[in-house]
Amino acid sequence: MIRQKAAESRLREFALTILPQEIIRKKRDGAALEPAEIEAFVHGLVAGSVTHAQVAAFAMAVYFRGMDMGERIALTRAMTRSGIVLDWRGLGLPGPVLDKHSTGGVGDNVSLMLGPIVAACGGYVPMISGRGLGHTGGTLDKLDSIPGYATQPDLDLFRKVVKEAGVAIIGQTADLAPADKTVYAIRDVTATVESIALITASILSKKLAAGLQALVMDVKTGSGAFMPTLEDSRELARSIATVATGAGLPTVALITAKDQPLASAAGNAVEVRNAVEFLTGARRDARLREVTLSLCAEMLVLGGLADGIREARAKVEYALDSGAATEHFSRMVASLGGPADFVERHERYLKVAPIAVPAFANEAGRVAEINTRAVGLAVVALGGGRTRPQDAVDHAVGLTELAELGDEVGGDRPIGFVHARSEEAAKTAAEALAAAYRIGEGHAPLPPVLERIAGA
Repeated sequence: MIRQKAAESRLREFALTILPQEIIRKKRDGAALEPAEIEAFVHGLVAGSVTHAQVAAFAMAVYFRGMDMGERIALTRAMTRSGIVLDWRGLGLPGPVLDKHSTGGVGDNVSLMLGPIVAACGGYVPMISGRGLGHTGGTLDKLDSIPGYATQPDLDLFRKVVKEAGVAIIGQTADLAPADKTVYAIRDVTATVESIALITASILSKKLAAGLQALVMDVKTGSGAFMPTLEDSRELARSIATVATGAGLPTVALITAKDQPLASAAGNAVEVRNAVEFLTGARRDARLREVTLSLCAEMLVLGGLADGIREARAKVEYALDSGAATEHFSRMVASLGGPADFVERHERYLKVAPIAVPAFANEAGRVAEINTRAVGLAVVALGGGRTRPQDAVDHAVGLTELAELGDEVGGDRPIGFVHARSEEAAKTAAEALAAAYRIGEGHAPLPPVLERIAGA
């Protein structure tokens, strides 16, 4: 404790010897920042000696000038140390602490199944997730569909649920990586969200603060991804895998296709229903299954729970098919305040929109292309997402039975069903969905998992 206080005192003294604007100037002019300079800047942000205007200028300088891997590692570590770092050793967990993070998608409810599957295989998954952003859905918004489920528990309950259920999916607390909260909010209003260096530090600072032993990244590519081109997705995947490993967190990134919605449902309650059906075996969308089990298998190998992908895949498939994963999901829901019989009676608990209508394509034929971003925006327009941070979310609305690339539609086969609050909203969403689907000749769909990139 004395040694820590002395280190903090030295850092405060260093922060006072170098002006924030000089750090900004150095990066603006294209020079690499020293780890001590980055640490001082982040410390100044948390302490209040660095202003939001200076953070905005710093973010813009990084956006245009970039950061090398050493700078990215230093920024990630500094943001991680801006708050508490969870330590799971005191709980005596008999398995590794693992997690997965996705760059976001439409119809992407992977986390709801992945956490329980990995827990059933002996891992412990303290998953800190976010809310919807832009056209992409948020795991916390989905979980808010479950009556009583506490997405913002205190840290003591969080630890307890992880130990007893093997998995707890919650939101970021004020104590974990607080510098990231401020930097992200400023990036969001200064057109600097797309900086790969800043995306890397933002994602990894929260994961390192969660005290993980290994991480698997799901980096999306395609029309529904924030990184729509494969080249950009590769760059982000390499950055995250390299920086995380360099910061002491072994990481593997999978690049997965987002040229169409991942599940056949997009929304909040409708995706939770889809997840329960997946866990129980009532329905498993093929592409969703492949991505989920591939990520789970990578987590088991990284955590030392399997000797290779083949053994890991067999274990995760058994955890799913045996019902063990469903048991861990039920335990997590009940432990965080949800109904103990949620899985068995989810239809009773999940809200249903009063209007449900089919949406038809503008012509009959084969689905050749899907503007996945437009599908996500149709959900937002229904009220299932936010256009402003303070907006309330309607958990009942959404889309189901979405057609995939290559499906024949027309006649009696709609491209999906719209669940809405009013006839007018349903009509508007059906038109938007039809506009997002192109019928005709097209390329073959991308494989669900495109590439694997390991940290160097």
